[in-house]
Amino acid sequence: MDKKELRKEILKTIDKNSRLTHEELSEMMGVAREEIDEEIAAMQKEKIICGYPTIIDWDKTDEDTVTALIEVKISPKRGVGYDYLAERIYKFDEVSYVYLMSADYDLMVIVEGKSMREIAHFVSSKLAPMDSVISTATHFVLKKYKEHGIPFVEEEKDERQLITP
Repeated sequence: MDKKELRKEILKTIDKNSRLTHEELSEMMGVAREEIDEEIAAMQKEKIICGYPTIIDWDKTDEDTVTALIEVKISPKRGVGYDYLAERIYKFDEVSYVYLMSADYDLMVIVEGKSMREIAHFVSSKLAPMDSVISTATHFVLKKYKEHGIPFVEEEKDERQLITP
């Protein structure tokens, strides 16, 4: 397996399960552990691998969390485009994700908070008043079914007995 293919396989595999050890990756891919170590270290240094987040189903905890998707229309600043405002937005603690979009709005901002009121306060006091923000539209997530490729809903098991003649 060449270096490019190895990197692709490592990334695809740890994207689904970042808890795999380098030894397990080595065995799965049929490559020496040292080669896995080197490639992962190189990809971390190159900022290809940026972190190893844990996906949590907060509905199964006693923590109150609310997620909102906020459409943001902006007037980009000359010379810096969308990057300047996107950077200012992603620095807020409430912000989990910021995406430049090809839609009727410019940025998709995903925010998490303890309540709808907390998110509304963030939008009205921090996001909407920013220079260059033309408008916002907030959508609250009511239920998560799948996130990062992982289903949050348990499949129903058919408990009926199979009757055969």
